[in-house]
Amino acid sequence: MIKLRPKMFEESSKSFASKNIFVQILIFLIVFLIIYLFEAIVPAILTVPKMLDEFSNDQELLNGTKKLTMKESMSIASKLSGKPEIMIPTLLSTVFGTIVSIFYCRCIEMRPVRSMGMRKRKLVPHYLLGLVVGLAMMSAITLLTVLTGTNSISLCSSISAKIIALYFLGFFIQGMSEEFIFRGYLMTTIGGGSSPVLAVAVSSAAFGMAHIANPGISVLAMFNLILFGVFAALYMIYFDDIWGGCAIHSIWNFSQGNLYGISVSGSGETESVFRTASKSSHDFLTGGKFGIEGSIFTTFILGAGTAIVLYLMYQRQQKEEVPEQGSQDTANDTK
Repeated sequence: MIKLRPKMFEESSKSFASKNIFVQILIFLIVFLIIYLFEAIVPAILTVPKMLDEFSNDQELLNGTKKLTMKESMSIASKLSGKPEIMIPTLLSTVFGTIVSIFYCRCIEMRPVRSMGMRKRKLVPHYLLGLVVGLAMMSAITLLTVLTGTNSISLCSSISAKIIALYFLGFFIQGMSEEFIFRGYLMTTIGGGSSPVLAVAVSSAAFGMAHIANPGISVLAMFNLILFGVFAALYMIYFDDIWGGCAIHSIWNFSQGNLYGISVSGSGETESVFRTASKSSHDFLTGGKFGIEGSIFTTFILGAGTAIVLYLMYQRQQKEEVPEQGSQDTANDTK
């Protein structure tokens, strides 16, 4: 049996947070709604005027010969939100998720930020390792789709280094924000008062459910999102800090969208170095409109990554138990 009890859970257990799991989830929903409203301000300011321009140019709509449906409105909004001038500020605005999560944990639950995994020790090496791990995983997924003939990949003829650099900054903030919300806040709050396994399960399920309205979502895509949450949670527990998970999440999204040119969680195509195109008509292989995160190849790589982290946890636990056993044997010999 692998023990999942990092220091951050022990530190979180001393907070003023309720130990009732249902109360914890209810409060999280309220906090998440506040974060969502804050993060929606910038996209709304940028998108609404452009949507009105789209409507004003539709003569059938102006003449009253066509009615605007919710589906059509959502389609226009989705198309506009994928443009760099809107998507990049939207990504940057997710910084509110990090700010609100830290504020709640520090000022409401009254616990130190280190209980969220914010530790100075080995911050840089853990973050750099996370970048390598996240890039390797997404590259492996993309390579598998190419080798199996599911996708094809080609170098883009026009590459805007400036736009791609801005996307990197945006995903740096966005990936960090989601890790602080679901792992730094929710998982550690639950882990401080309940079973660590429950903390991993609930935070991962919440992470998956937060993407349920994304374009192209499927059962397999939802499963993969939850599996990513499990992997990120275990990775954070193994290193007992949040930095590696932030790096994995950020580079996972950036390399997916702006390196390999794949739709990130249904967000559509963006500026990228390469362009990955589907050659198969099977959504369980390509991921469909949701992108490669809805592919069985992602399931395989995330499953392998989760198994590796669990194995490393088991190995560490075995090493820690050997000295303890040795000290007990020595004590028995002296009796």
